[in-house]
Amino acid sequence: MKKIFEKYETIFCLLLIAIYILVNMFCIQNFGTTDYRSVIVNTIFSLGLICLMIALKRLEYYGIRKPINLKKNLYFIPLLVIAFVNLWGGINVNNSKSEIVFHILNMINIGFIEEVIFRGFLYKMMAKDNEKVAIIVSSITFGIGHVVNLFNGAELIPTLLQMCSAITIGYLFVIIFNKSKSIIPCVVTHILINSLSIFNNYNNLLLYISSLVLIVFPIAYAIYLSVTIKDEKKIEE
Repeated sequence: MKKIFEKYETIFCLLLIAIYILVNMFCIQNFGTTDYRSVIVNTIFSLGLICLMIALKRLEYYGIRKPINLKKNLYFIPLLVIAFVNLWGGINVNNSKSEIVFHILNMINIGFIEEVIFRGFLYKMMAKDNEKVAIIVSSITFGIGHVVNLFNGAELIPTLLQMCSAITIGYLFVIIFNKSKSIIPCVVTHILINSLSIFNNYNNLLLYISSLVLIVFPIAYAIYLSVTIKDEKKIEE
């Protein structure tokens, strides 16, 4: 299986992204993020990715491992600024307990899936030929992928702001993966951002302020990591 995957790795990666986008568009449009059916679908997707990585013997290769350079990464404490962004306006509880639980379970899966696909499969595939291009493509495709929210009923301006911040956060995440060899910090942060969105209590002003912070801060942290951490020996397949 590994030989087949390596031969058609580009096709596999593109198919994973396409299937993930289509599946989640279907779930959101028909069930929403707070429905148990969305949880079931994304849990199956997550387990499928785990089984695939195990079959390929690439868990560590795709970043499912303990991070290195903890001190130089500032122990990832700066990620807390990003992780709790949805609580900056306070806590707004408009959903039932079951909806909150299903939303969080769904976001746990989505955070894991997106990091594995964009920071794992896509980045590692492209980094073999050109690491800089891989970083750019991984970041931009992750951000642009949020355009599907428009088809799910989201407003234009908030979606454009989300796309811009997703690009910069995606850039930071891929730098973290590159320097720490782990996507675990990225997965945890991603899950917190998405899970806490159900408590979002933003007004228009706070939306613009938080978007600006989410555009500037990840770039600043990523630059710091790029300057202070020298590349370690790459993990062999």
